Amino acid sequence: MANTFIRVALAQVMNDVNLEEVCAVAAAKGAAVVVFPEMFSNGYSRFDSECAVSRKAWIDGAAPLDGPYLDRFREAARDNGLAIVATLLEQGEVKPFNAAVLIDDTGEIVLHQRKRHICFFDVPEEACAPGESSSVAKLKTKVGEVAIGIMICMDREFPNVASDLVREGADIILVPNSCPLVDDPSVGDVRVAGMRALAFQSAAGIAVANYPAPKNDGHSFAVDALGKIIVMGGVQQEVIIVDFDLDEIRVVQKQEWFRRL
Repeated sequence: MANTFIRVALAQVMNDVNLEEVCAVAAAKGAAVVVFPEMFSNGYSRFDSECAVSRKAWIDGAAPLDGPYLDRFREAARDNGLAIVATLLEQGEVKPFNAAVLIDDTGEIVLHQRKRHICFFDVPEEACAPGESSSVAKLKTKVGEVAIGIMICMDREFPNVASDLVREGADIILVPNSCPLVDDPSVGDVRVAGMRALAFQSAAGIAVANYPAPKNDGHSFAVDALGKIIVMGGVQQEVIIVDFDLDEIRVVQKQEWFRRL
């Protein structure tokens, strides 16, 4: 009997693209879910930390969960019959949040995740509030239910986020990202190495969607539950496809059960 695969598309694109076209391309390639980079609502834009007006304008641009920004993704999900990880600067009562939502193929939000480990030491995230918890959604797909978790960029560098997702039973962790992955001037490709180690430690597949050059360095990638790189993109704007072998992931999870305690 053939193994069961779920196809994930990594939208390595800038936020001025036609998102409906990107989703249509992902669907045409057979993807069950497409992942956009971090804080896509403003392209992870920065503001002048010395200018109160600029900072306020950036915060005022935050989007609600029930507004037109996410409505476009929800409609694209319905139109194309695929799930979408959409990211945004989310409105908050005191401070905004760096957030992501998983929208299923009916257009419903089935998972809402706020970045827990914000870059409080730099613009723009010094203006944001951190999230408090992580959870997993059982996403219904054509190949059955898949337990999906989300971590946002720097969340992947802290063990508590992955531990929470593992305890919740995540099969696949999707990571919207905005930073150099391979060509960081200080740490090189250590973030890729970190994701390989994290997948091995968690017995889960992981996929990272990054912005292309010149904003970041592209190289969106995915690793299997043993930490092996399945696919990695280039630096250019593109939609990258990865097939996760769900049967293999679950075999690894059974064999490496002690990693998921």
